[in-house]
Amino acid sequence: MYQIHFDKPIHVHFIGIGGISMSGLAEILLSEGFQVSGSDNQCSPLTEMLTEKGARISYGQRRDNITDDIDLVVYTSAIHPDNPEFLAVQEKGIASLTRAQLLGQMMRQYKTAIAISGTHGKTTTTAMISDILLQEDTNPTLSIGGILKSIGGNYRVGGSDFFVTEACEYTNSFLSFFPKIGIILNVQEDHLDFFKDLEDIRNSFHSFAKLLPEDGCLIINGEIEAYQELTEDVLCPVITFGIGEGYDYYAADITYDKTGKPSFLCCGPDGFRLPVTLGKPGIHNIANALPAIALSHYLGLKNDTVSAALSRFEGTDRRFDYKGEIGGVTIIDDYAHHPAEIDATLSAAARYPHKRLFCVFQPHTYSRTKAFLADFAKALSAAGHVVLADIYAARETDTLGISSRDLQKEIKALGCDCHYFPTFDEIENFLLENCTAGDLLITMGAGDVHKIGENLLGI
Repeated sequence: MYQIHFDKPIHVHFIGIGGISMSGLAEILLSEGFQVSGSDNQCSPLTEMLTEKGARISYGQRRDNITDDIDLVVYTSAIHPDNPEFLAVQEKGIASLTRAQLLGQMMRQYKTAIAISGTHGKTTTTAMISDILLQEDTNPTLSIGGILKSIGGNYRVGGSDFFVTEACEYTNSFLSFFPKIGIILNVQEDHLDFFKDLEDIRNSFHSFAKLLPEDGCLIINGEIEAYQELTEDVLCPVITFGIGEGYDYYAADITYDKTGKPSFLCCGPDGFRLPVTLGKPGIHNIANALPAIALSHYLGLKNDTVSAALSRFEGTDRRFDYKGEIGGVTIIDDYAHHPAEIDATLSAAARYPHKRLFCVFQPHTYSRTKAFLADFAKALSAAGHVVLADIYAARETDTLGISSRDLQKEIKALGCDCHYFPTFDEIENFLLENCTAGDLLITMGAGDVHKIGENLLGI
């Protein structure tokens, strides 16, 4: 495999440079003196930012974008084998890496690489850890799967001591990483268009854990069923966390304020005690904060720094994100697109001030919708009123014979009010006619459903 070195800058070309992750990697290489070029289908704020920093970007993917002076090409799993640039790379014999492989190579350039994995909560936990390290003034380099409000972006180029990144299990991409410290938040069924079953997913996380070196550390949710199977053959120390006693780090004395923001006492080894108040609502955010606290204690960071950063934590875009208010209706946007995530978000919403709760849900991918149809219905029925948009296909082309109407039938069968509309315009009109002052409206999903709330607010 091609090895990059920050002390030996080369010319790297990104196929699909405008993606949120690819653009961040390109920015880091630019800051290290690499020559960067790339292509994307259209201009965006991310590509404009890269152009300002010195990247050469072509719009439209063509064979002649692959010039002979390119040393390395980076691409994502979304690039098809018949992509003209990809074909040109193969014909010219230019070295290439996947996005995950490049990220793994870059992790080797840092003293302490920290990788946060799990089926849910990766972005929020990565953001919490990032804010703590920023508060401690460690000058970390950051790679986050969403826009972190405290830095106004998804990447931060810092020093060579700390590198913090999300580690996604989809297509086993995190097995290309080289972390020193790994975090496993949870392990549940998802991405069943790639994984065979839950056991296959567990095997993948076990392989991730075994990547950690002897002088590293694994921080794992002790509430994962038979978590010890995931830590077998791991060379490094293992630290557990969970809600309630029985783990190395645990939350006790949990209370909530009037907006659902929790306070708790984090208890740990050797009499460790840290009172914490979170800036974001929901018990799931306690589960996200515990590994961040455990990591901070392991690294020897100051307790005051940790509690201050978590209390000021504003979160990332699309994670229980307050968008605004219109006609007395509060609009929140959330990225939840798995039944467990929906359950966590609606549980947090239940503690948020409101008269009625409307949830506009856009299912994400046909395969996930079909695999979890009954689970989606059960989770969504916690809302008083559900409005469904069409399934967001993302990378998929086969409908598998499933549609949002099937989900509507399941939800109605549980006695929950549920409506389906094929267009955003129809959904917006329904909401304008039915939502009244005091109601809480949540737009939810991993696609473009956030546009509905933004259209209503005129932003």
